[in-house]
Amino acid sequence: MTTNLVNNTADNLSKLNYSVLVEEKEGGYQATVWGLPDCQVLAATREEALKNLHELMNARLQNVEIVTQEIEQPKSEHPWMKFAGIFKDDPQFDEVLAYIEEYRRELDAQMEEYYRQLDAEEDVK
Repeated sequence: MTTNLVNNTADNLSKLNYSVLVEEKEGGYQATVWGLPDCQVLAATREEALKNLHELMNARLQNVEIVTQEIEQPKSEHPWMKFAGIFKDDPQFDEVLAYIEEYRRELDAQMEEYYRQLDAEEDVK
């Protein structure tokens, strides 16, 4: 449930919408402003709980100001960028790349043979 709260100041009239959690408790109702657990009331009826919470919020916000502030979000580096180029001066790096390429060709050949066998078995069926 959303309730409108009117905040009158000398210079402006503004409304603040806030969500209220209403729970039926033993012997009455509890109303709590969502996100503000210290703004909570208990009452015999649901309507009375909402009215009391509205009065509590009016009193609490009487001499306050709600402002929005902007902060800069820190720029995060991609986690792998710290490793970029670490092997640029390694004399064995080209050998490692050649080994990786050879191993990939072997795996590709094995997979190709495996698929040929599957196709051959399928043709026999």
